[in-house]
Amino acid sequence: MDSDKGFRGIPIVTSGQKYRTTSGIAAIKNGVKPRRDAEPVARGGKPTWLRAKMPAGKGYASVRDIVKRHRLSTVCEESMCPNIGECWNAGTATIMVLGSVCTRACRFCAVDTGNPKGWLDPEEPANAGRAVRLMGLAYVVITSVDRDDLPDGGARHYAACVREIKRQSPGIAVEALTPDFRGNPTHVETVVDSGLDVFAQNVETVKRLTRPVRDPRAGYEQTIEVLRHAKAHRRDVLTKTSLMLGLGERDNEIMQTMDDLRDAGVDILTLGQYLRPTPNHLAVDRYVSPDDFELYRREGLDKGFLEVVAGPMVRSSYRAEQVLQRNNVGLSA
Repeated sequence: MDSDKGFRGIPIVTSGQKYRTTSGIAAIKNGVKPRRDAEPVARGGKPTWLRAKMPAGKGYASVRDIVKRHRLSTVCEESMCPNIGECWNAGTATIMVLGSVCTRACRFCAVDTGNPKGWLDPEEPANAGRAVRLMGLAYVVITSVDRDDLPDGGARHYAACVREIKRQSPGIAVEALTPDFRGNPTHVETVVDSGLDVFAQNVETVKRLTRPVRDPRAGYEQTIEVLRHAKAHRRDVLTKTSLMLGLGERDNEIMQTMDDLRDAGVDILTLGQYLRPTPNHLAVDRYVSPDDFELYRREGLDKGFLEVVAGPMVRSSYRAEQVLQRNNVGLSA
């Protein structure tokens, strides 16, 4: 580790700093190094509609204990999700497989980046299955980091996790929020055929902003084609994607993205506010009001999406188990 800082003998890793994980992988904390051209943090507070409760409570503590005991990573923690308290108190968590170090460095994402050099935890499928069973879930979201260091992008390991969860919890619904597997259709099929119920891959932003927002190995068209192939391969599997707002996109670009997604057969769309996780990441261009989110939701429904979940605090897996109630997961109730 490059820092001498510590607390009671425990090293402290600051955002943007290079360090080694407990598995010995060299990584950048929160994924993005400090940049000289980074925009300063804006003065003033966020709008009142963006305030989230501090994570606490018995449910939160219980899920946290299960996650730590079974050596699981969660996107709730790694991505600094503001909804962690609400979701964990409800007894749900989005489990992140394939480790906690991503081979990509998207400028909006706080997950650590590095090169795991092929490292995988062989016990992860069993641990994930056991943890989900102990949580007693009816619906679970499995996501992962990108693993460009693996020949198949981690598709077989991902599929093994889904199958083990299904084996230990018969009847559970599984949503898989996957990497793009560099657009390889065979790897996409490996995951789609694992027994999942919902296949998700996030487009993240509009076409014009893809290059400054996402890692160069990602792509707008690449994500669209992954979603299209997943739907064509298994018509009975729902497809889903997510779009962050507040990065500088224009209304006509949001509408075009919706059209492109519907053309690819995508069933479910989530829309949420981009929030800057650290000063090293992209700055927020604007804060989208709840009323505007509702307008975007109506536009999406008119275009034929089965459901559009939209709101300032919405994230791709937010209240995922409630999507098919078709009431904006209770936000519009």
